Amino acid sequence: MNQNNRIFDGLGRVMNEAAGVADGVRREVETVVKSQAQRIINDMELVKREEFDALRELVQVQGEEIDALRKELAALRGGDKPAV
Repeated sequence: MNQNNRIFDGLGRVMNEAAGVADGVRREVETVVKSQAQRIINDMELVKREEFDALRELVQVQGEEIDALRKELAALRGGDKPAV
């Protein structure tokens, strides 16, 4: 009976060590995949969402300013239809 307990204890230790090694390998693979994905994204020179939203807002404001200036120019020309 004592011999069986030692066998099971040894087997349990081996299984625990194998699980630890598997977890370490999983974390290492995850790290490598994340770094490769980050490198690919950086190489694509993608724009961050915040930068895109800020630029879109700026373009919208400038578009409104251009429309206002066109109307002002048309009024200064004597009510002629604004040139597009």
